[in-house]
Amino acid sequence: MTFNEDFKRFFLRGLAALLPTLITLSIIWYILNFLWESIGQHLIYVVKWLWVKLAGWWFVSEKPAAYIREYWSEELFRTKVVGVVLAIVAVYIVGLLVGNLIGRTFWRAGEALAMKIPLIRAIYPAVKQVTDFVLAPGKARFEASRVVAIQPHEGGIWSIGLVTGRGLQSLDERVGEEMVMVFLPNSPAAFSGYVLVAPRSQVVDLPLTVEEAMRLFVSGGVILPGAEQELPTTIREAVKQAVATRRLEGQQQSGEQQPGQQQPGFSQT
Repeated sequence: MTFNEDFKRFFLRGLAALLPTLITLSIIWYILNFLWESIGQHLIYVVKWLWVKLAGWWFVSEKPAAYIREYWSEELFRTKVVGVVLAIVAVYIVGLLVGNLIGRTFWRAGEALAMKIPLIRAIYPAVKQVTDFVLAPGKARFEASRVVAIQPHEGGIWSIGLVTGRGLQSLDERVGEEMVMVFLPNSPAAFSGYVLVAPRSQVVDLPLTVEEAMRLFVSGGVILPGAEQELPTTIREAVKQAVATRRLEGQQQSGEQQPGQQQPGFSQT
């Protein structure tokens, strides 16, 4: 084995070992940096202002404004840590207030006032729906969802998706069949995708949990659902059974047609 092959093999092993940790740390760092920039640094401004005000009332030691500004400099790591901690506490307090009836009432009243501004009314509802979906607990997020296989195109190509709800009633009445909403996630960004309104008869239920399906989407099909390898066979059997059922229905429909019956759109000569 040459040095290049050795180096490549061990480098890929080290990358596979370190990459999950590095990505996790990067995401945590991004969240902490977001808390600092959006909330923490503004709370530090409040701390500076309170220090100046309380110093005049002899609650804290009186210091020049230049000293306070230097002590709470945004370039210091200590200041950022305090700001992030204060931001986490502030977010927790807001959640605590919104969690009870009185706080939730005031919060909704504030949202109603903000929605009267045209620019906010155009952006806020969509952002709120996305954040509510992403930050909701797993069970509540997909409470009515189930994993299904659907054939959006011909040629025996199937897609795995989530049934998120019933279809539009007006469409049900128009086509004369029950329709369902199927969300087809993208990979690896499983929280983005597109929605299909499909007939219930064209949807095949799969023996997967939503969590297993999400791991399948995020990994691009690399991580197979379930601890055993029997599950893909189960999925294959479910799809084969659905295809066989549809073929049988098609044969029954063609058998019901009388021999020599004129097809619509053609004339006998």
